[in-house]
Amino acid sequence: MLAEKYPDEIKKILAKYPPERKQSAVMSLLHLAQLEKGFVDRHAMQEIAGICGITETDVAEIIGFYTLYHDKPEGKLRLQVCTDIACALRGADEFLEQLCERLGIRPGETTPDGLVTVEAVMCLAACNKAPVFQVQGPDGISYHENMTVDKAVEFIETARKGVK
Repeated sequence: MLAEKYPDEIKKILAKYPPERKQSAVMSLLHLAQLEKGFVDRHAMQEIAGICGITETDVAEIIGFYTLYHDKPEGKLRLQVCTDIACALRGADEFLEQLCERLGIRPGETTPDGLVTVEAVMCLAACNKAPVFQVQGPDGISYHENMTVDKAVEFIETARKGVK
């Protein structure tokens, strides 16, 4: 499916690496696969594994490790709150808990309208500006620092008006 839909892009990605290191293209191929649906399905994992000469398990491990890759559909926007120790010391855990409470969900869940999935992640590289979250959506990734629950809810309400 990927090879049929994106043959030129795949060729360009693979051309960046020596043939004996084609497994290095896995992250770029995952990004390509995720563009359309917002997640990488099992068929795409299998195809990427074949292209890169690695196992499907290897591909799944990369998806599981990196917060930018997903293996199942969720909200149109993925709001990822950093909760590592430095951010926790600046109130990230309480922020996450209160935000989810306001949205009527728990961390890892999606709002009933299917718009937002809220997730806890580690290290968004903005420890001194916590609480911080990144949003992955159709328009790419945006970062939001020094957040309050009210500002986060305002962001979500604005997004509700603009995301189809």
